[in-house]
Amino acid sequence: MKLLGITACPNGIAHTYMAAEKLQKTAEKMGVEMKVETQGSIGVENELTDEEIAAADGVIIAADKAVDKSRFKGKKLIEVAVSDAIKKPDELIARFQQGDAPVYGEKLRSIEEVKQERKSKQNPVYRHLMNGVSYMIPFVVIGGILIALSLAIGGHPTLQGLKIDPSSIWNTISNVGASAFGFMVPILAGFIAMSIADRPGLAPGMVGGWIATHGEFYGSQANAGFLGGIIAGFIAGYVAKWIKSWNVPKMIQPIMPILIIPLLSSLVVALAFIFIIGHPVASIFSGLTTWLAGMQGTSKVLLALILGGMIAFDMGGPVNKVAFLFGSAMIASGNVYIMGPIAVAICVPPLGMGLATLLNKKKYEKEEREAGKAALAMGLVGITEGAIPFAAKDPLRVIPSNMVGAMVGAVIAMLSGVTDHVPHGGPVVAVLKAVDNVPMFFVAIIAGVLVTAVMANALKKDIA
Repeated sequence: MKLLGITACPNGIAHTYMAAEKLQKTAEKMGVEMKVETQGSIGVENELTDEEIAAADGVIIAADKAVDKSRFKGKKLIEVAVSDAIKKPDELIARFQQGDAPVYGEKLRSIEEVKQERKSKQNPVYRHLMNGVSYMIPFVVIGGILIALSLAIGGHPTLQGLKIDPSSIWNTISNVGASAFGFMVPILAGFIAMSIADRPGLAPGMVGGWIATHGEFYGSQANAGFLGGIIAGFIAGYVAKWIKSWNVPKMIQPIMPILIIPLLSSLVVALAFIFIIGHPVASIFSGLTTWLAGMQGTSKVLLALILGGMIAFDMGGPVNKVAFLFGSAMIASGNVYIMGPIAVAICVPPLGMGLATLLNKKKYEKEEREAGKAALAMGLVGITEGAIPFAAKDPLRVIPSNMVGAMVGAVIAMLSGVTDHVPHGGPVVAVLKAVDNVPMFFVAIIAGVLVTAVMANALKKDIA
């Protein structure tokens, strides 16, 4: 049997490659020949050829963002979340061996096949949102790093904080960073819409996202921010998808995707924002930002506990991404105090579990100790997914340990005023000079890592 696979996660970093490795190793153990194409942050690698597709017995697509399936028409195909390929690759491969895989693109399929396919697919709303987030993140990273470097190198202290001389080259670089930030919401909205309606949705989504960030369109001094961008993306996407379903004369069909659909969809989303939803959403977003900026005492602690727990709960999964997106959006709104605790929480699970394997080798098998070394490396560069192998094997002990450690680190960071100017975490952001109050940033990380390591080892039993 010959199988093919595609793996793709929103960030295109850890999950993409972990899923590919799991599928290939499991296939080898099961006597199945398999090649996996990865669609990561650096693009497509190990690309599947037409000849390989023609010769394949089936295809597994493990993705949390939109993947083009048109080349697999007529092939047996299973579509699942990335996490399924990591946790149960043997079950996916076994479905092909048992003949329990639907054929993609057939006009007629049994009710059971349709039900099975729908069951395997992830929540479409989450998939569309994560598609937008994956394209948005590079713009936020570029903007954040350029602004952070400009302040670190070209800034001078004043009573109002670090300021950059307007005549300095660093002020120009800071302005470039601010411009990159300006693309964040339109890109988010555009690629949400594109995930829903394909290319015809891209332009109206970006138009809607741009209007969302410019309150003057709907008579508001504030703008609708990332909340408005998300709403605009979904409106534009579903309107474009609806227009695509229209039966039009053949003469008009060629101009539908390049003119009619983008034009009508852009008008709908623009008018909806200008006359109906723009001002209310802007008020909500402005109130949320003001509330967060004014949080003190127990409110700060509660927010840090929630964000730290969410980041560590599923280590790169849906809950993690919601907290991460929230922190990224706050950076774009000028609030860098939210991302500080998140930056700490991001690296605590992998560093904590890596340290745990070093502190007590009797608790971990040889394979886990090797995974611990990889987790340490991944934690240093802010990849939470490094802790996934441990959580997958022993979730009841590892996940609570990760969450408690991350929550401790996040609270310390929040109360210490740790900030992060880029949407990323781990010690690497301090190296990039994106963090303020660096000493307490590392104190928070160390405290969280120790709590996770000690708690995990206290809960786990010695291996036989």
